[in-house]
Amino acid sequence: MEHVKMSLKTTKTWCLRLLPVVLFFVSYYCSYVFQSCYGGTSKTPTPSKALCGGWLSQKKWESLNFNISRQTQLFLKLEDFFWQEHLSTLTLPYGIKGSELLLLKVLAVVANYKMPANIENLECRTCVVIGNGYAIKNSSLGGVINKYDVVIRLNDAPVKGYEDDVGNKTTMRLFYPESASYNPGLHNEPDTLMVLIPFKQQDLRWLKEILYDEKRVRKGFWKPPPQIWLGSTSHIRVLDPHFLLETSNTLLQIPLNPKNKQKLVHPTTGIIAVFVALNYCDVVHIAGFGYPVAKNQKHPIHYYGYDTMKSMKNSYHDVNNEAEALRRLEDSGAIVYLHAHS
Repeated sequence: MEHVKMSLKTTKTWCLRLLPVVLFFVSYYCSYVFQSCYGGTSKTPTPSKALCGGWLSQKKWESLNFNISRQTQLFLKLEDFFWQEHLSTLTLPYGIKGSELLLLKVLAVVANYKMPANIENLECRTCVVIGNGYAIKNSSLGGVINKYDVVIRLNDAPVKGYEDDVGNKTTMRLFYPESASYNPGLHNEPDTLMVLIPFKQQDLRWLKEILYDEKRVRKGFWKPPPQIWLGSTSHIRVLDPHFLLETSNTLLQIPLNPKNKQKLVHPTTGIIAVFVALNYCDVVHIAGFGYPVAKNQKHPIHYYGYDTMKSMKNSYHDVNNEAEALRRLEDSGAIVYLHAHS
């Protein structure tokens, strides 16, 4: 009897010793099953993939008649020499006529013109374009935004201090010299692509002077651009003017040569970014777009800073036309807003 008690005591001791080991393997197995079902490796579906099924099956972009292709090359590249084979008849921002030499010098240094391979090789690309509008303030969309494959931001819109509403992931940021931050690292990730939209010849000249460390020419800008720019050369891209031309022609139907001395109008960085996303992504969602409907000219227009509707008075943009274009895109199902909007 004493022998049986000793045996039971020994068994109980070993069971207690083995319990942590058993619990470890159970925990490991459950973790493995969870990772297999919900992500954790490159071969498993990411949360954003749930957005792809309906979009791909309905092919909503076909109703746009924009001749959109996921294989569209977004950025200019040196080896194209497209201006030799297909001479551009338009000047910036819709063509490169007269800016060929500047462009050659810029592209010779920039060299890289591709999107990151981990994005380029995705079977389905989910993208979100984050506008700078007041509508995103207090939205708490930050966590949702960070789950998209591609997050496109505009100009010098800040991220730090606003993460709860706008997230902190940035795949690429579209900008022009007057909207550039002297240090892109302040509100971008280390691998963020900085995509220059060349609206005018001075924009390319500014970038060339930065890249070659030449004397800066300050004339020709409506606002002084940074004289020192700490961006990484390997992350610079130059957007093909084709996208500005098509945004104006196809989406906004802006006359390239206005008659009767009409005010010259160019698309905003935001609407250009939406059109770029439609050409590159399978799923396009947007947030932070739309201007306040209130007639109060002192109402803030951004989720940051102190700019008001009054500051838009003398701009070269037709915000009403762009709002209507976004409405058409939303009605067609081509884009989806992440928040309520007017």
